[in-house]
Amino acid sequence: MSTKRNLIENDIKYLNNKGEYLSNRTQLSLSNLLNFLGKNYKLNSQIKLPDGEIITVDFKTDDEKYIQVIDSYNDIVKFNSIKNVYPELKIVAIGSSKYAGKLSEIESIFFFDTKYEKIGSIFIEDPSLSFDYAHILPLVKKCSILHGHTSTVMVEIIGTMENGLVIDFSDAKRLIKEAINNLDHKFFINSKYLFKEDDLYYYVRFNGPQGYFDLQMPKSTVYLLPDEATVENLSKEIIRILAPKMPKNIDALGVYIYEGVNKGAHILANVQ
Repeated sequence: MSTKRNLIENDIKYLNNKGEYLSNRTQLSLSNLLNFLGKNYKLNSQIKLPDGEIITVDFKTDDEKYIQVIDSYNDIVKFNSIKNVYPELKIVAIGSSKYAGKLSEIESIFFFDTKYEKIGSIFIEDPSLSFDYAHILPLVKKCSILHGHTSTVMVEIIGTMENGLVIDFSDAKRLIKEAINNLDHKFFINSKYLFKEDDLYYYVRFNGPQGYFDLQMPKSTVYLLPDEATVENLSKEIIRILAPKMPKNIDALGVYIYEGVNKGAHILANVQ
């Protein structure tokens, strides 16, 4: 059986082999199954409730049986309303397993996935996950002079579990250490303060709250950032370095950097 997909009024519609437009894949599969079995049916058949409300049911067969595809909680309300008013009506619900608990499974058919994703997370906090650095924040008076920190790092790794694991702790720790080694004993500065450079040196100039700075620094000691050298942006930089090293089942990373005692920054980012 051939099927086509068409875009109708900004909604995806599905075209079955009879030329009928269906709203979702379940409706498409069901209509093709009924056609294969030689069952005549009417799409979007209406049932009138005693209070005058009109409810539209997805399928009505020629032998007065109804089928409602459960694709939302509104469909559940619709189905239950019909069953409560007309308990003798021959109607069955077909839908996703996530709605199964809302309807009687004896009267309904649900598609339960044999494989389903389990999302988990691990975190790694270890004294060895630390780095030393210097930076300048020209926009902050107290921090607009050259100064340094020793920062420890905690990383949270979030993803789909495989064989009961998000990622092996030893592998995660190794990847994190490789990432922060790129930052260890570096001078961080926003690249917008870069005046010029040559083969060996960066030349940084800025006029800050504590005066005019003109620095010449070996390139091997400097780490240029696209924004101010705050601990928040260092967290983002660690994620940027770490993300490509992660296995494909990892969906997000959280990086905590402590700057001194009892203060720091936390950035959580999707890595896809």
